Amino acid sequence: MTSVISPTVVSGSTLRRDIRLVGWQVLYEQRAFWRNRGRGVFTFLFPLVMLIFFGSLNQGGTTSEHGFAVAYNAFFVPGILAYGIIAASFVNIGVGTAALNDRGVLKRMRGTPLPRWDYVAARITSTVIVVLAMTVISVAIGAIFYGVRLRSATLPGLVATLVLATAAFTTLGIGVNRFISGAEAAPVVLNMLTLPLTFISGVWFPVNGLPGWLRTIADIFPVKALADGLQRAFDPHIAGPGFSGGDLLNLVVWSAVGVWLMISFLRASDRD
Repeated sequence: MTSVISPTVVSGSTLRRDIRLVGWQVLYEQRAFWRNRGRGVFTFLFPLVMLIFFGSLNQGGTTSEHGFAVAYNAFFVPGILAYGIIAASFVNIGVGTAALNDRGVLKRMRGTPLPRWDYVAARITSTVIVVLAMTVISVAIGAIFYGVRLRSATLPGLVATLVLATAAFTTLGIGVNRFISGAEAAPVVLNMLTLPLTFISGVWFPVNGLPGWLRTIADIFPVKALADGLQRAFDPHIAGPGFSGGDLLNLVVWSAVGVWLMISFLRASDRD
């Protein structure tokens, strides 16, 4: 008698296996992240220290954003949060992926029970956990020490920005390794790509007087879209859910670019 195995049973079993593998890998990624003092300090504690330092220096100050006068810390809290998200996703993921690629771990993964895409899903999920923790702590510091309030009305805009930005910067962090020579060069290249953009994208201070050509460059890349999307959520003058169609579209486009680069890099790592 020939036995018949239902495709639904097979797919359901495969899905449960993948979820279990992703869960175990996420647990490993979290342990590795928090045990690595260098990565933990730079990507998690450093933005929070900068938030406390500059927030205390500028407490009571005001600035102009979106045509209105707002408290400086209402601008800076989401700005430094944007920087922290970039460090936790793009820089941290990029450096870690370069190290794994140099050691041949990505290629050897084909011979392990962990499928390549389960590993990618686990890295992204682990990054989401770090981003959520950073967001909660940054919002709490801003509210407790500097009177910066996140309004429930603009919460949908904040969540949409966080989700799309994490997807964009995480996939870009993996994919950009297609153009990085190795693990030693990765930190320099990744920080050189991000730091100049943070200064012209309104992360650290308003850039109302920026020359037109620099403003055009900033508008192209996702750093400004992330910072602007988060700052809208904290701006008391913004009405409605806090969505910015242009910023969200920018992050969607860069998420697509990141996925394309990531697939290209992973395929290339198999051939190398």
